[in-house]
Amino acid sequence: MSLCILAGGKAVVLAISAFTLSWTHSVEKIEWQEDWKITPTGLVLDLARVKGSGAGMEPGDGAVLKDGWWVWAPETPAIPELRLAASGKTVSAWRLCHAADCTELGKQAGETIVLAACDRK
Repeated sequence: MSLCILAGGKAVVLAISAFTLSWTHSVEKIEWQEDWKITPTGLVLDLARVKGSGAGMEPGDGAVLKDGWWVWAPETPAIPELRLAASGKTVSAWRLCHAADCTELGKQAGETIVLAACDRK
């Protein structure tokens, strides 16, 4: 499987099967992390973690506190794509990490960033 990243009219392909997306909430200033799997049917949210709670940041159903993080496994279907806003006015960029590397997305204001499974059926 591969992840396609579309941003600013450019496409990047990463030969990966999973990634972690993290960011700092713009109002609460609390870190949020999500583990995603790339499948033939799209992107699947496997696990979510939040360092606290607040406005719009409530831990999901079944969340447990582990090492200061609320952790839970959302039960959501695969999605064809994930769209990330890039206003340039938030506390942090989106951080996409996989086994070998991390990269920041949307640090500067720009077009929406689209993440999708390249080989989706």
